[in-house]
Amino acid sequence: MKTDAEIQKDVMEELRWEPLLNASEIGVAVKNGIVTLSGTVDTYGKKVAAEDAAKSVMGVKAVAEDIQVKLSSSGKRNDTEIAEAVMNALKWHSAVREDKIKVKVEDGWVTLEGEADWEFQRSAARSMVEDLTGVIGIINNIRIKPSVVANDIKKRINSAFHRSATVDSEKINLEVVGSKVILTGKVRSYAEKRDAENAAWLAPGINKIENKLQIDTEVFAY
Repeated sequence: MKTDAEIQKDVMEELRWEPLLNASEIGVAVKNGIVTLSGTVDTYGKKVAAEDAAKSVMGVKAVAEDIQVKLSSSGKRNDTEIAEAVMNALKWHSAVREDKIKVKVEDGWVTLEGEADWEFQRSAARSMVEDLTGVIGIINNIRIKPSVVANDIKKRINSAFHRSATVDSEKINLEVVGSKVILTGKVRSYAEKRDAENAAWLAPGINKIENKLQIDTEVFAY
């Protein structure tokens, strides 16, 4: 099992590996496998990239993100300009129905509201906004439209786990309650925990996932 010092070193290396980031702008602290990121970046996209980089490192159990976004003078836009950019981005994304989404912008914070049929549409809407100039934060209130969950939904998710190259399906249990999926069991990393949840989100009709998977690096040590 990795020590906190080893995890810290690996996270810092991963941040340096990410071309979008200047690793010197981001502080990394680790305690009991929980990574805390701090510092200041000039775009919201960099903040997201730093968090994703930390989550991908083996041994990381959770990420506490305290990175602040401070826009440069060239990166500042007023709320009207940001709102127009958001609507244009949503309009040109084939996975997103912009007529189902409402946008609110206040002091650089973008709030997305409305309905989507699938989680990937909800996630796509957020992803389209992350890299827009002037955005300093996102609140994604888009709801998954309730629908009837197929009787074989558990089988579908299990099949997705078996097909995955990163998820050990033998260590994961799932329960379907209405339109909610509950994941329990053991995984090897935060990345595997995330991948299992992402696979479950691809099932039709799911509007909530309780990810109770526990990271147990000792069980999978080699």
